Amino acid sequence: MGTDDYELDHIMLTQDVISKRISELAASISEEYRGEELIFTGVLKGAVIFMSDLVRSLDLSVDARMDFIAVSSYGNASTSSGAVKMIKDMDTYIADKHVILVEDIMDTGLTLSYLREMLMARGPETLRTCVLLEKPDRKKVDSILDYRGFTIPDEFVVGYGLDYAGKWRNLPDIWCVTKH
Repeated sequence: MGTDDYELDHIMLTQDVISKRISELAASISEEYRGEELIFTGVLKGAVIFMSDLVRSLDLSVDARMDFIAVSSYGNASTSSGAVKMIKDMDTYIADKHVILVEDIMDTGLTLSYLREMLMARGPETLRTCVLLEKPDRKKVDSILDYRGFTIPDEFVVGYGLDYAGKWRNLPDIWCVTKH
């Protein structure tokens, strides 16, 4: 199926609503990690916009560092395959460091669970997870979520970093997408 099989239907979350929630998440993280070095590890490509806005919203007392990891569980599909494939590992040594794993969406929980287990094996002092969106109806495994932007219904969404086959990441709002 090509991207022409789907179309934007309606806005689920506006840019203003997203921005307000990110400020709230940043305030919580800032309070917990005031005066600490904190490594934000974003899951490429979807979490880039969310993580950038989150890090910029932190209190200046947090020494925020950024790194990225890339995995794939969707390919060009609209639902997760469940199989996680490592594409790019992070560059930062995280033993004895405070780390927040940042993901755009938690669908089945398989990707987040896989990444959390992999990063825990590297010995961080703390490892927290932060997702912009959670779809509890699709969850297959229990994954620990320390920071959650929004809980949403099981709808296919794009925008604000989320895509379908590379399309629509640049939308400032989060949209529901429907099949023709």
